[in-house]
Formats: sequence, structure tokens, C-alpha cells
Amino acid sequence: MSEVADTRRLNSKPQDLLDAYGPPSNFLEIDVYDPQTIGVGRTRYTTYEVRMRTNLPIFKLKDSCVRRRYSDFEWLKNELERDSKIVVPSLPGKALKRQLPFRSDEGLFDESFIEERRMGLEQFINRIAGHPLAQNERCLHMFLQDESIDRNYIPGKVRH
Repeated sequence: MSEVADTRRLNSKPQDLLDAYGPPSNFLEIDVYDPQTIGVGRTRYTTYEVRMRTNLPIFKLKDSCVRRRYSDFEWLKNELERDSKIVVPSLPGKALKRQLPFRSDEGLFDESFIEERRMGLEQFINRIAGHPLAQNERCLHMFLQDESIDRNYIPGKVRH
């Protein structure tokens, strides 16, 4: 004798307007945008605006905006690899060939390259910040919310 699976639907309450259009229960949005190239010659570099909006209680600021350069993203990646137990995603490449002289384009400062890198950095930071274990790391909070990065900080967990 074979048993028939129970296929009745669970009783659920109908969705109201607040459920449908209200704020999500937990959200974390990070945008990397507005690239700006600064300096001339060998001291030239590009910075990106990193804006975070969240309602997660672990973050002290619910809306923050900081400016970061590629080397700051590298710093964050290295800190997380050293101090946390998470698998850290890779950054967009260093683009060493773009740094060679006598190029027909702007190299590292070519608009299409900057946009490609911006998208890669945005994907990287969203993947990291979305990880529950990474959200406890002091270096991530500093990267997302402090105006400047204190490279002499004491690694550790954030208490909330």
C-alpha cells in the first residue's frame, strides 16, 4: 500500500500594501560610483564613491558615503583573508599591461577600463558585505563607514 503525499497548501495571510510596498525587513545596498581621477603623471589615481544604505543593526551608520581607491579595496581583501574565516572573492585585476608607456589609449585612466573596474569593485564589496561573518569584522565597518582608513587599527569583531 503506497502513501499519497499531502499536497495541501499552507495557510498564509493575504499580502497587504505595507507588505508589498513597505521597506524590506533586512537590507544592505552598496553602490560604487562617481569615479574621479586625481593627480598627474606617476601620482595619478582614481577614487570611487562607496555608498552604503542598510537597516542591519550591526552597522552604526544606516547611510554612509566614503571615497576609496583600488588600493583600499586591496587592503580590505588582505585584512579579511588574514583575520576572518571567510573565503574572500577576488578583486578585478591589477591591469599591469595598462600601465605600460606608449599606449594608444589612456591606460588605467581610459573611461571604459574605469567603468569595468567600478563594476568589479561594486560586485566585490557587495559579495563581502553580504556575508554574515564578514559583517562582524571591524575592517569592513571602517572601510564602509569611516572617512579614512586607519591602517594601524586593531583587528577584531564589532560588538553591537
